[in-house]
Amino acid sequence: MKVVAFNGSPRLKGNTGSLIKAVFKPLESAGIDCELVQLAGKVNRGCTACLHCRTTQSGLCVFDDDIVNACIQKMKEADGIIIGSPTYFANMTAETKALIDRAGYATRGSGILLKRKVGAAVVSMRRAGALTTFNSINDFFLINEMIVPGSSYWNLGLGGAVGEAEDDAEGIRTMNRLGENMAWLLEKLL
Repeated sequence: MKVVAFNGSPRLKGNTGSLIKAVFKPLESAGIDCELVQLAGKVNRGCTACLHCRTTQSGLCVFDDDIVNACIQKMKEADGIIIGSPTYFANMTAETKALIDRAGYATRGSGILLKRKVGAAVVSMRRAGALTTFNSINDFFLINEMIVPGSSYWNLGLGGAVGEAEDDAEGIRTMNRLGENMAWLLEKLL
């Protein structure tokens, strides 16, 4: 089994990445292969609604000058997908939104290629606004007919400065439980 996570934070070793790694711990303990993909500096644009992906039915975006098509391929090959983002002005980063829009348009338009995969949002925040980010990422999973596991709380962690989320004991417990629930669900589905 394979889970791929996409970190939409511009901080490669920031709070969102730390929270994703906390989800990975129980997944890896269950024997599930985990891969972390950093989006920072590797996504050039959002979806332009050109409809090329719908015409070709390739499951890929017409723009192939950044990481998005490689991310779509990883999504198609994975059993579980984690999308993580810090909260910027009460929503996800531009890189995360670009990935969701382009991947969603290309995969839904080619036969809902992500259907019945397990999807989980991971969100870091300094103080507030994270539920909008959390819900927006989950909307991507739900419209793609994916299965979204819960945790002991919403999948949020508190931290402004780099490393602060690691001190959020409840946030780390929530991420660990999310990983446990993902592992259980993946085992049941596959």
